[in-house]
Amino acid sequence: MRIVVTRAAGQTDELAARLESLGHEVVRCPLIEVEPLGDEPIDVAAYDWVVVTSPNGARELARRLAARPAHLAAIGPGTADVLRAHGYEPDLVPCVHTQEGLRDELPPGRTLLAAAEGARRGVLDADFLPLYRTIELRPPAPDGDVALLASASAARALAATGARLPVVAIGPQTAAEARAHGLEVAAVAESHDVDGLVEAVGSL
Repeated sequence: MRIVVTRAAGQTDELAARLESLGHEVVRCPLIEVEPLGDEPIDVAAYDWVVVTSPNGARELARRLAARPAHLAAIGPGTADVLRAHGYEPDLVPCVHTQEGLRDELPPGRTLLAAAEGARRGVLDADFLPLYRTIELRPPAPDGDVALLASASAARALAATGARLPVVAIGPQTAAEARAHGLEVAAVAESHDVDGLVEAVGSL
């Protein structure tokens, strides 16, 4: 298949290599870029738990932490891997890789959600720290058999190009956003990471 990979520039290599090793043709079409919202150190000493809900959030948190949090939670294995790559072992990765899954497994305590500026904020009982802004890009409509979407913002950006190819979504929120903008969701990854996207493509 001809597969459109829509992740931000610099974040597509692993996924593209996996797909190409399976014989697919990869079209790189970044639909978002990430803009950090600051450089000053982040002091999280007042919190029992710091939660990150995306690989980008994990990168920004690790870049700016003044000291290791008491406890770290990552929404899924991809986010956890980014924390580990920066020397931070997460204390919790929920069985269900959503904010609802985190809510159901987080122990009591004062919690900080460190995430994108527009992240959902009504699920967790947590203070909020915006780490980065997601900018939706407007490239020409990509051509392919299917597009892979790793975020709700990528779903909105793809729809805005006028493309009408089917999509594989990394999770339920991304799938819901894609459907809301008129895109056909061909599959939703069971695990909300690169492995899940590759497996979902294999199911098509």
